[in-house]
Amino acid sequence: MAFVLIGVALVVLRMLEIGPFGQLGWGWVLAPFGLALAWWHWSDVTGLTRRREERRMEERKVERRNKHIEALGLPDPRKRKPGQKRR
Repeated sequence: MAFVLIGVALVVLRMLEIGPFGQLGWGWVLAPFGLALAWWHWSDVTGLTRRREERRMEERKVERRNKHIEALGLPDPRKRKPGQKRR
């Protein structure tokens, strides 16, 4: 995402011809978009995207479970004292 934001900023600066960015070649201005594409491709190929999504789903599942336990008025199993038995 950072590469896209940098690319947008460079395009705007180039179009408005602000400072030294107005003199940059379009190859330099558009390079961050190419880097963003390369990053997204790499993260998909290596499974980074899937692992992040699975971790988020697991966190949501735990949050939802804890919310339901609390709504039912059951004691939170994570807050048991050591040695205390389950009911």
